[in-house]
Amino acid sequence: MTAYRIKQIETIYEGWSRILKMSVQMPDGRTMIREVLNSGEAAVVLPYDLERQKVILIRQFRAPVMHVEGHPDFLEAVAGLLDEDEPEACARRESMEEAGLRLTTLEPVGRFWSAPGITTERLHLFLAPYTQADRVGEGGGVADEHEEIEVLEIGFDELTDLVRTNAIADLKTQALVQTLQLRYPDHFRKV
Repeated sequence: MTAYRIKQIETIYEGWSRILKMSVQMPDGRTMIREVLNSGEAAVVLPYDLERQKVILIRQFRAPVMHVEGHPDFLEAVAGLLDEDEPEACARRESMEEAGLRLTTLEPVGRFWSAPGITTERLHLFLAPYTQADRVGEGGGVADEHEEIEVLEIGFDELTDLVRTNAIADLKTQALVQTLQLRYPDHFRKV
């Protein structure tokens, strides 16, 4: 596998996202072309309250979901692109912007590629304990970024049902919910 080499990279589109065209030399000398969405890194956080057995999720517009499934909204964990900052700072910033939630403790889950065949996006996943006192703002996102986010506080029983019925179709959120269930199994009912 080490004989693959990127020979040339050119930007073929630059807007809200950037699309790259990569020429890759294969081990046998042939060249293949790959288009890559240059997304960068993101932080994703699932805030949870063990005492009240609740999590915070958000619902927001996602154009690809509307294109494929016909509905405009999507249920997911708080997330955002790193803006020249560390993943932890991004997770805290996005939690305040999207959910009105002040987080202090972040529990790293890992760093994962979202779709390595098409994008450079790597996700830093976190769980984060919170209390009612940490809900210090409205949330809802940043207006000039066209975010119209609905903040939802969901009980563990309902969360289990959403996972079981695939009502949470977001892979990063599913991974975080399952991690929460593995770390705190006594707080979740058996299905």
